[in-house]
Amino acid sequence: MGRPRTPSTVATKCPSCGAPLHRELVGHTAALMVTADLTPLTPEEQATIRGPNRLIWCYRQPKWGTPRLTWAGRWHPPDCPHQHVADHACNGPPPAAPPQPATLF
Repeated sequence: MGRPRTPSTVATKCPSCGAPLHRELVGHTAALMVTADLTPLTPEEQATIRGPNRLIWCYRQPKWGTPRLTWAGRWHPPDCPHQHVADHACNGPPPAAPPQPATLF
């Protein structure tokens, strides 16, 4: 019997900044766990944001079924009708540092 199937997509919010996010295991063989902002980007914003450590994703919302991400890489059609989003880069406050002890001994 194989392992149980679990949903590969999750709608959530960032615990630091509260931004709406879409988490999905994208791909089949060497899948990536992607956490993407759900803020749609214009082509100009995509060009500014895109980098080696921040990818752009095509966010396809079918009439029925679960929304899916596909990589909007070099061969992605320029006239794609779907929304495009980027990997999440949190702008929220940094995690609080642990309190320092008042004395060493």
